[in-house]
This record gives sequence, structure tokens and C-alpha cells, in this order.
Amino acid sequence: MKPLVVITGASSGFGMELAKLFAKDGYPLLLLARRVENMEKLNLPNTLCRKVDVTDKTAFEEAVREAEALYGKTDLLVNNAGVMQLGSIETQDPNEWKTMLDVNVMGVLNGMQIVATDMKKRRSGTIINVSSIAGRKPFANHAAYCASKYGVTGLTEVLRGELSAYNVRVLSICPGAVDTELLSHTTDPAIIDGYNAWKESVGATNITAADVSKTIKFSYELPQAVSLREIIITDTMQDA
Repeated sequence: MKPLVVITGASSGFGMELAKLFAKDGYPLLLLARRVENMEKLNLPNTLCRKVDVTDKTAFEEAVREAEALYGKTDLLVNNAGVMQLGSIETQDPNEWKTMLDVNVMGVLNGMQIVATDMKKRRSGTIINVSSIAGRKPFANHAAYCASKYGVTGLTEVLRGELSAYNVRVLSICPGAVDTELLSHTTDPAIIDGYNAWKESVGATNITAADVSKTIKFSYELPQAVSLREIIITDTMQDA
């Protein structure tokens, strides 16, 4: 059997597409998200689905250990769970800032801590953190989201430096605008309309969650000695 792949945020978007891709190639899976019914509907073989909020480190770790007891040690963790609630610094509810920082940063830190020590001991393994192009450059109405994704980019680079001597890969992927449920987290209708109008105006509407997921899987399936440290992936027509 192939090694265990753990995917957070697997109930939609990149996470769901990744689950289908890895299952098709015979990987055992641990799928984590709050909407467990969406994952169970996939009916994938050798797959454990658990309702887990990644900000709850205890529940997160318990699910990982349960899966490892069934399928062996985690060889790949994809920290994909994330929230995007766009808004102006002047008017946005600070609770939305906290939600993004908790899920997008603390959730990723939790996942990395859960698997890093064992990967280091085994001198093998891969952690892939889903950041964003907003983790490399600023965008209007993205202040707290940018802060969270710049955080993901930074903490990925730190752990990469700490684990590279142990043959463990820590990678980040930074997608641009892709049609997923992510925008639906935003509570300001005017910002949603403006975002969609921008995508249409530049023609950045063709890249899909499946495209991003194929890229993530490709980076993992390269030899362990090959580290695609950071991938920025956007629609060809996205100009920012």
C-alpha cells in the first residue's frame, strides 16, 4: 500500500480535488474538515473521514494518530484548510480577523507540529502548506487575509530551514484567483461583487481547483531529494 496522505479542508475546493486525485492512484487518506458529510459522499477507498476543526490541536492530532494506526505514518500532510473574509481595515469586524488568523495560521502550525517530529526521525516526509498569492503581495480589502497568508509563507520557510537537513520537504503553494467556495466566506456583498467583476475584467476565470490540485500532487510525487520550495500558480490571464 502507498503511504498515508492527510488533507485538511477536504470538504470542498482544492482539498476535495486532492482527495479524488490521490484516491485514484491508490493512496490511503485521512480527510479532515468540519463538513464531514461532504467527504463521506465521495465514498473513497482506504479513506478515513473525520469532522475536525484544525484550530483544535487535540482533535486534529487524535485523528492523525487514528489514521496512522490503520495506514502507517503520515508521508504527506497538505495544510489546505483556510478562510478568506475580505474587508476594509477601517470597517471589518475584528472577529473576522481572528477567525482568519486562527484557521489560516494556527491551524497550519498545529498540523506541522503534529507530523514534523516523526518525519524528522524517519528522515522522510513532506508538508505542503496552501498559502496564496496574497501571501506574496498585497491586495485591497485583503489586509487580515494577507497577514494570515504572509504568515503561512513565513512559517513554511522557517520549518523548511529546520527540517531540510533531515531530508524532510516543507513546501508552499500560492494560488491566485480560482473559482472555489473561498470567496463565499466574505460577508460584504459589495466586495464579493467587486472581486468577481475584477476576475471577469481580466479574464482570470479558466484555472480550476483541479489544476491547482494536480500541481500539488506533482510536487509531492517528485523524488524526495527534489524540493519545489514555493509554487505561485495563477490563471495565465491574471495580471496581478
